[in-house]
Amino acid sequence: MITRLLFVFSMLVPAFSVWADSDQYTLNLTRGVTDISEQVYGLHMTILYICIIIGVIVFGVMFWSILHHRKSKGAVPATFHESTKVEVAWTVVPLLILIGMAIPATRVLLAMEDASEPDITVQVTGSQWKWHYRYFDHEVEYFSLLASSPAQIANEAPKREAYLLEVDRPLVLPIGKKVRFLITSEDVIHSWWVPDFAVKKDANPGFINEAWTKIDKPGIYRGQCTELCGKDHGFMPVVVIAKPVDEFEAWIQQTASTQLQRKRKNKNSSI
Repeated sequence: MITRLLFVFSMLVPAFSVWADSDQYTLNLTRGVTDISEQVYGLHMTILYICIIIGVIVFGVMFWSILHHRKSKGAVPATFHESTKVEVAWTVVPLLILIGMAIPATRVLLAMEDASEPDITVQVTGSQWKWHYRYFDHEVEYFSLLASSPAQIANEAPKREAYLLEVDRPLVLPIGKKVRFLITSEDVIHSWWVPDFAVKKDANPGFINEAWTKIDKPGIYRGQCTELCGKDHGFMPVVVIAKPVDEFEAWIQQTASTQLQRKRKNKNSSI
């Protein structure tokens, strides 16, 4: 029996090693590209290690007691009913552990909620089934819709690598700047989530929730709506492109100019 278990284990180890080394599959949290996401990851690992230590101690004592106090060894059950010292110990020790876990958790939560003094403010509005972005202090706003085609969804066309995680107009943000998000909804409850930023906020109709991020490096970062918002809930991705500040400024000026020209053209055509 032991030989069979060792054989199965030897077959599974390489598979788990490949899985753990893959960027596509991971058993842990995303480290992210922001200071807050690093703090969240560090908090997660700290709490995980504490739980592992507690589990090893508790199960170690339990299995040791089972082995060394079994009937076949002639163990005789104790006759005591209660112990004040034990009662105090298993009340005080867990309390101290919880306090030790609460202090770093509170510090991270306060940092996550501090959206004060932003460099840029973006309003994020969810609606079935798309996102609307509006940049404060700039005449720029647009809708962001799923770019995967109906033919791809119906398995009638080849799927791209970012299938169901691609949009026609992604949100563009600068790196190294504090960006505040004002998140709301036009109809039902949505949830704007980008795991690389450690940002996940509900978009509630009639309410505005705040979140913020400060991206460390340029790149394309993807997320999704994580609230069951209707039949096309799975077709509501979030895509953010983080650019250096000079490239972002050039993009925002060009986009603002293009939208202004379009508004003037539409106004003239309606007269």
